[in-house]
Amino acid sequence: MKLLNSDLSTMSYKNIKEEFDSLNLDFKSDYAVALSETLLNDKRKNVNSLGSKILKEKQKLKDEEIRVKKMYDFDRGFAKGRLLAGVDEVGRGPLAGPIVSAAVILDLDSIDDEMIFYLNDSKKLSEKKRSELSLIIKEKAIAYCISECSNDEIDEKGVGVCNNEVFLKAIHGLEKRADIILSDGYTVKGIDRENKSVIKGDTKSASIAAASIIAKVYRDNLMKELGKVYPEYGFEHNVGYGASKHVEAIKEYGATPIHRMSFLRNIL
Repeated sequence: MKLLNSDLSTMSYKNIKEEFDSLNLDFKSDYAVALSETLLNDKRKNVNSLGSKILKEKQKLKDEEIRVKKMYDFDRGFAKGRLLAGVDEVGRGPLAGPIVSAAVILDLDSIDDEMIFYLNDSKKLSEKKRSELSLIIKEKAIAYCISECSNDEIDEKGVGVCNNEVFLKAIHGLEKRADIILSDGYTVKGIDRENKSVIKGDTKSASIAAASIIAKVYRDNLMKELGKVYPEYGFEHNVGYGASKHVEAIKEYGATPIHRMSFLRNIL
């Protein structure tokens, strides 16, 4: 409250900016609105810009609330009062490591302030934002489950079969039974309940987006740990995908026990 109650005319822009940057502003709060008005009423343009920044951030939050609400509404349209789980996978294409799936049941009755903001296709989010959201999703979800199939299983059965298996394992591993499943891209074979596929589901469905995020964070962290075991391959950066450094390392050092041999036929 110090900045709002101060006589800004007696303060240099540098001091105002330092005070402003130290604030952990809730841009939706009455305080933020009052502060923006105070800053905009100052005679200095650089001080005014701080007030404009508050208004821009407030509008961005409003736009994000509208976007995320549409994702929750999308899921509610399918759930119709029933428990709904979103399921997605990550890691179909890499040369090394497992394929990972997650299933998530969100509280679709959350009021606006309790919705999880910034849910989206995990690839559209920064690594930092994904990590933050993964913790929030796990805390707020009614239930979630992460499953995987190893590189050896992929070589033995094929990635398509394993993709379906990790979906099933994640769904059946939920502590709560979901009555309807939304899956990203295509339906789940052998599922024992209602299942709807959603094209680009991780941009439309809050539940699928949440599953996409926790699956990617789990797999990326796993591959970073494996990067410490096999430092030549750069797993901490490429997470097993066929980046040039990874392919060059395979040619020089050969395959590791976590490589998908069926994916390396054109390399080795």
